[in-house]
Amino acid sequence: MVPWLYLAPWLIGAAVFTIGPAVLGLVMSFTNWNLGLPTQWVGLDNYKEMLTDDYRFWNSIRITAFYVVLSVPVYLAVGLSAALLLNQRVWGIRAFRTILFLPSVLSGVAVAVLWMLLLNGQGGVVNTVLRNLGVANPPQWFTDPHWAVPAIAIVGLWGVLGNGAIIYLAGLQNISPTMYEAAMIDGAGAWRRFWNITIPLLTPTIFFMLLISIIGAFQVFDTAFTIDGGRSGDSLRFYLLYLWQVGFRDGQLGYAAALSMVLLAVGTIVVLVLLKTQNRWVHYEDGDN
Repeated sequence: MVPWLYLAPWLIGAAVFTIGPAVLGLVMSFTNWNLGLPTQWVGLDNYKEMLTDDYRFWNSIRITAFYVVLSVPVYLAVGLSAALLLNQRVWGIRAFRTILFLPSVLSGVAVAVLWMLLLNGQGGVVNTVLRNLGVANPPQWFTDPHWAVPAIAIVGLWGVLGNGAIIYLAGLQNISPTMYEAAMIDGAGAWRRFWNITIPLLTPTIFFMLLISIIGAFQVFDTAFTIDGGRSGDSLRFYLLYLWQVGFRDGQLGYAAALSMVLLAVGTIVVLVLLKTQNRWVHYEDGDN
């Protein structure tokens, strides 16, 4: 009985704030619940409309998928590269780690406003530098449909250099130095040590970063909302932003609930696939997957 008393606050919180809202959202997705109108049970009509008649749904899927494919590999590579630099034993490295991590504690809105100024198409710092380097027509970034999503990915690098690098650094420091020493005695160079020791033993950390990077990429909202909010067209209408517009701007709560259920289903499938396939490439030091 005592263990259940200790677990009770967590169980109550999970039921009230996680399980309960999820079940309510599922029920709402089968209704036409609109603010100010009588609620009716419509069955699968919301899902049918979503899949057959709603081009903005498919557009938000396309934009979000493009962002996932573009940003996740870059974030993984940049985070690992930064961690390798932070793992060097040089004077002042602890202070440099702190300085690199500090920007990641800023709120997403503040970071978005900062990058709106930096990537302004007319007088932004980035385009000013590009023009001085001889680029006659630099990208218009957030207002250019071809560059809008890559610009959001550039904004996301801000957090990767902090949070991602620290997580990778923890994984690097868990690798026993004796393995590198043995490899050096056998004549292995830096590149071979990296591929044969660092990467295999770091795969659990890489897998964790892959999971949270994909989940985070599905949940892009604050940056896109602050920068554009869907006002200039469909180029930055990420899935969560479109869901917010449907539910809180248009008042179509039933349809928004259906959108949230689709996002939950897609995210669950992706995570399950990753968990199922990790045995093929994730290596643990004790030999168990």
